[in-house]
Amino acid sequence: MANHIPRSFIDDVLARTDIVELINSRVKLKKAGREYQACCPFHHEKTPSFTVSPKKQFYHCFGCHAHGNAISFLMEYDKLEFIEAVEELAAMQGLEIPYEKSPHFNGKDHNTQSNYRSKKDLFQLMQEIAQFYHQQLPSHLPAQAYLQQRGLSAEVIDRFQIGFAPNQFNAVLKQFGRNAEERQKLFDVGMLSRNEKQDVYDRFRNRVMFPIRDRRGRTIAFGGRVLNDEKPKYLNSPESHTYHKGNQLYGLFEALQVNDSPDTLLIVEGYMDVVALAQFGIDYAVASLGTATTPEQIQLAFRSTEQIICCYDADRAGRDAAWRALENALPFLEDGRQMKFIFLPDGEDPDTFIRQYGKEGFENYISQAQSLSEFMFSTLSTQVDFSSKEGKTKLAALAVPLINRIAGEMLRLSLRKTLAQKLGVFDQTQLEQLIPTKLENATTHNPPPMKKTPMRLLIALLVQNPELSQFVPNLEALKTLQEPGLNLFEKLTALCREKVGITTGQILEYWRDTEHFRPLEILATWDHLVDEEKIGETFRETLKFFFLQVIDKNIEGLIAKERTEGLTPQEKHTLAQLLQKKQQNK
Repeated sequence: MANHIPRSFIDDVLARTDIVELINSRVKLKKAGREYQACCPFHHEKTPSFTVSPKKQFYHCFGCHAHGNAISFLMEYDKLEFIEAVEELAAMQGLEIPYEKSPHFNGKDHNTQSNYRSKKDLFQLMQEIAQFYHQQLPSHLPAQAYLQQRGLSAEVIDRFQIGFAPNQFNAVLKQFGRNAEERQKLFDVGMLSRNEKQDVYDRFRNRVMFPIRDRRGRTIAFGGRVLNDEKPKYLNSPESHTYHKGNQLYGLFEALQVNDSPDTLLIVEGYMDVVALAQFGIDYAVASLGTATTPEQIQLAFRSTEQIICCYDADRAGRDAAWRALENALPFLEDGRQMKFIFLPDGEDPDTFIRQYGKEGFENYISQAQSLSEFMFSTLSTQVDFSSKEGKTKLAALAVPLINRIAGEMLRLSLRKTLAQKLGVFDQTQLEQLIPTKLENATTHNPPPMKKTPMRLLIALLVQNPELSQFVPNLEALKTLQEPGLNLFEKLTALCREKVGITTGQILEYWRDTEHFRPLEILATWDHLVDEEKIGETFRETLKFFFLQVIDKNIEGLIAKERTEGLTPQEKHTLAQLLQKKQQNK
């Protein structure tokens, strides 16, 4: 039997969660009438089409049609599995999940639940290995000497859980791979390797070990640094069930433990840079782990701060990495967000620089970081000849596509103005032709619209306004119509009555992973169905339409019988009543 989360707990955690607050912590929202708006985080656009409803506890994008409740948002935006999303919401509310024993979870099949439990076991395994490495450190003097030489205190070593992988071929294998199933798990997380002779051995040996943790503090991978001149000098975990290169920032968890909303995050190259800076009190450094800073890493950083400073070496490789980071950041640069660039002097890295100049000297240096605009135009300017008309045309050709990718309208207009000054273009008509002020949104995906029928209108109104359930009478009579959707409408009505105050977001959660979930999501996004003040009236009139259909059907049946075999006195009385009722309801 696998653990599952009780339905009542999911109801509770959704009821306690404010979807506006949740989404605003990741995407800056602006009030727009009764709702909130932003540029959609799920596709590139310039004009906001992403709305969040506090009443419905539901989000919807009119561009790419992304929509859902708080759980759906975390699954899509934070790339979490369902149970992980519920756990995240519970943690935000300070709630502990009361897991129960059950063969199924929330309508999901057993395989889905087993897969989740298996992945959770892998995270637990990685944490145990990190603890194992950390416990090895005191008994390995060369590793201790190396860390002391780098000036690391016991406090910083503990904070980052730095450890040591023994110089043995099977230290981890022997400790954690006692049977075939356990060995397979070690392969799944990238801790074992196999040579040409098919011999199995530890991937990390005789290395100082740096656990790589995700934003939630789970150990997902490792980085290891040799103590001698062996190659490679640095070795990271491979792609695995727990680790996807380019999706994480080393040190982010540790930085957020110090300050969960830092003014700045400093992106450096390696984990040793992060640890060295932390030793001197620079607690806001994170590392891209040797890769060019990816869109996923930039998005991850901007969830926690409004300003990123990229700190790279001044050589060609460092400047190329900075340029790739700039290109990757453009779609995430909403108004209010900043990205800056600083290059260390030749031969310096963050570790050597801060050792020489200290915290104050380092922070004074990075305070001189170039703005995105300065870095962009200084880099592009090296590729053109400003003395010629052709050179200025080339600058425009290089800069305009970059500016158009920027999410924030004010930032986009600011760079547009800077480009115009560099080109010497001050005529507004010319400038508008060169860079239009208003840009069309990126291509959107428009699925075929769901045809509006009276039953779908009823369901849509009820999903969006659960309090309407008070107007629904006994529906037994309608079953003779065999109307598609009536069974769902009946269940929906019962749910809204049972859970007084339920929101649209909570309603959808009841049907997740059922055939009704997708249609209900679409109906929840139907906008401007009727005027606000006429919602109740329209709902009641649509219900009346169905009951009149029942009356018409019964009248037709009795009239047909009268023509063929005649009616009994009771049937004649019933027909008269039905005709009178129809007349009254016209």
